[in-house]
Amino acid sequence: MAEFIDFLQWPAMLVTLFAAYLIGSKRAKRRVFGFTMFILSNILWIIWGWHDGAWALITLQLALMAMNIRGIFKNEHASEA
Repeated sequence: MAEFIDFLQWPAMLVTLFAAYLIGSKRAKRRVFGFTMFILSNILWIIWGWHDGAWALITLQLALMAMNIRGIFKNEHASEA
């Protein structure tokens, strides 16, 4: 199990890069999907950080997750306009 959690940093990094690409889109739905992918990456980083005792990383990911949730709501309202 420890090897699997150590491996999680690589999918977390790839999901983070994919999310960053998506939020640069001009389409609100694609940006919302990007923020959703960021939340997935936040969760992966939190799991990895918990295993390694990286408390500052966990705190950072929780704060970023809150901003990503805010980004979803802001973009959903933008697509209604």
